[in-house]
Amino acid sequence: MTIPTKLRLTASASGASTSPAPSPIRTRLVLPAVLVTQLMLVLDAAIVNIALPDIGTQLHMNSTSLSWVVNAYTLTFGGLLLLGARAGDLLGRRTTFLAGMAVFVAASMAGGLSQGEGLLLASRALQGAGAAFAAPSALAILMSLYKPGAEQTRAVGWYTVVSASGAATGLLAGGILTSVASWRWVFFVNVPIGLAVLVAGYRALSRDKGVHGSVDVAGALLVTVGMSSVVYGFIRAASDGWLESGTLAAFGVGLSLLVAFLVVELRATSPVMPLRLFADRDRATAYVARLLLVAGSLGSFFFMSQYMQIVLGWTPWQSGLAFLPFPVTIFISSQVVARVVSRHFSTRTIAVVGTGLSTVGMLLLTTLTAHTTYLQILPAFLVFALGNGIAFVPLTTAGLARVDKADTSVASGLVNVTQQLGGALGLAVLVTVFATAGKHPAAAHGAGAHSVDVFVTGADRGFQVGALLLLVAFAMVLLVMRRSPGGAQQRRAADPVEQLRDTEEIALEVG
Repeated sequence: MTIPTKLRLTASASGASTSPAPSPIRTRLVLPAVLVTQLMLVLDAAIVNIALPDIGTQLHMNSTSLSWVVNAYTLTFGGLLLLGARAGDLLGRRTTFLAGMAVFVAASMAGGLSQGEGLLLASRALQGAGAAFAAPSALAILMSLYKPGAEQTRAVGWYTVVSASGAATGLLAGGILTSVASWRWVFFVNVPIGLAVLVAGYRALSRDKGVHGSVDVAGALLVTVGMSSVVYGFIRAASDGWLESGTLAAFGVGLSLLVAFLVVELRATSPVMPLRLFADRDRATAYVARLLLVAGSLGSFFFMSQYMQIVLGWTPWQSGLAFLPFPVTIFISSQVVARVVSRHFSTRTIAVVGTGLSTVGMLLLTTLTAHTTYLQILPAFLVFALGNGIAFVPLTTAGLARVDKADTSVASGLVNVTQQLGGALGLAVLVTVFATAGKHPAAAHGAGAHSVDVFVTGADRGFQVGALLLLVAFAMVLLVMRRSPGGAQQRRAADPVEQLRDTEEIALEVG
């Protein structure tokens, strides 16, 4: 299977007709609106990182509270994504997309105006909820604009650029905004951009009708609260130890709720996460590999942003600017993959190369010392970025390939779920490893030599665990993904009905 050939939705064998192509004007409006939306939603998980010290000083928040400025967003985003995807099916993608963006913009304004910890954390959670409803509909809308083939693959390539480079772009934007204006502008910047997206979406998207069905609210709440409890367990372990009663209780409650979530999904009439989506081996591998790739990658941004400020003594805007090669490399590599490489190599081959290079880049980062310069870091950074840019295109494609029409929105949601929950879990795990590597990690520019050494030791341990996560992703892609078409694809070749369905490809119409 190559990337351009199988990313499709098949019509029924009788009576299917090709949907009219969207007008060029509408396409020109929708495509940038969707890409800008995805960029906003992804980078918002990272844009606050460099601003956290200023936020903590002004709002008198301790380190544990500050960690929830990031996690309140990623957990509600990831936990409610599948519910947002289902809402797109029931209410219509246009309605769901516009409503989600409106909530996101309003919450961003509230976050920037926050005068205390409570309002800030509540606004971050509300931002995540709005993002959860906007993101899956945005991806489904993007897929509906193009027929399967080269054009759709290029669109996936653009989507990959903003998804994979969003975190690094967020660090760059956060550093500049914090230095030039204030930490409040990491929230305010979403308001004018979000309003422009709302206007473009309102004008360009046709009204579409939802389908009748039920909403699996219980499943959405169980997975959100369960994941939050597990993440809290990691954060509690970093400060109080792995065997502390609160830590064990958090892990116990979280795992119990996640088990209950699986039970509910098996019995629900309209599950928020249909487990049948994992029946396809390539698709299931793509979901898990994407989660591990993001989990290992996000820690590198977290540690590197602090390394540049604590060890190298750089300002926030200098640290943010240092991340610029990352999104540039991802942009170039993902576009080459989408436009050229995907025509000649299979999804599995490209994914193996991408995850392999990402692993090598992370391993190179484990060589950091208190005396390492930026120029010595840069080669590892570029290899790591190159791997990410290559890997995310096939993993996105495989996650959406051969999905039935009824499951399109949910499958799109799962692509984002793995990214957001992978980021939250990965950050929690790596920060815990970092914190337990030394008793007194550095926390300010003026830290002494001993504190700097402790910070570097903790970051090195974090990079090692991140590399291990990426290595598991590489092994899964290498050993589990199929080498050549088989199974359902062979049946299509032998079954004339399946062949007819393949010839009657349609793109979902946005309205």
